[in-house]
Amino acid sequence: MMSPSNARARLAELRRQEAARARRRRLIAIGSGAVALVALVVVIVWAVGRTAAQPSAASARVTYPGLARDHVQGPVTYKQTPPAGGPHSTVWQNCGIYASPVPSEDAVHSLEHGAIWITYRPDLPANQVTQLRADVTGQPYGLLSPYPGLPAPIVATVWGVQLTVQNASDPQLKAFIAEYADGSKAPEPGGECTGGNGTPLSR
Repeated sequence: MMSPSNARARLAELRRQEAARARRRRLIAIGSGAVALVALVVVIVWAVGRTAAQPSAASARVTYPGLARDHVQGPVTYKQTPPAGGPHSTVWQNCGIYASPVPSEDAVHSLEHGAIWITYRPDLPANQVTQLRADVTGQPYGLLSPYPGLPAPIVATVWGVQLTVQNASDPQLKAFIAEYADGSKAPEPGGECTGGNGTPLSR
């Protein structure tokens, strides 16, 4: 029969072993939780990066061939909103940044000369308007103005081509601006974008 002192020693040993097993379980649980947390952070960072790098699913680029180039007097009814070309005023809209809508007929003449006309809904958040202004500033053929009734929050237009995007950070917008920045693909490449109608806030 085990003596009382041996029994106490055995009980103490058992308690020590159980405490050691409990510590190991805690360490394993903590380690597993840390690994899971790191994995979750990696997945979130990857997903956010992928979303920022990808164009919006609602982005669309459309080409309109064979647009008329007549000079006309008075208002014109266009098939696109905003127009991507067609009959237009005899005088073009000066390129630059506008806080109010500009006449479509004048802007279409600017498109003929090579302008990139970026339009946005009047209720577009101010931070996005600021970003659009930064994109247009310094572009000799950049034209920016609000436009009520757009089919998307932002529509970028050159003669015969339109891109619709949901926000100013869509990478397709910057690519579109870069592609058409020099005005060389317009019907009258390198045409005037100053000396016409309108006083922009800046260029």
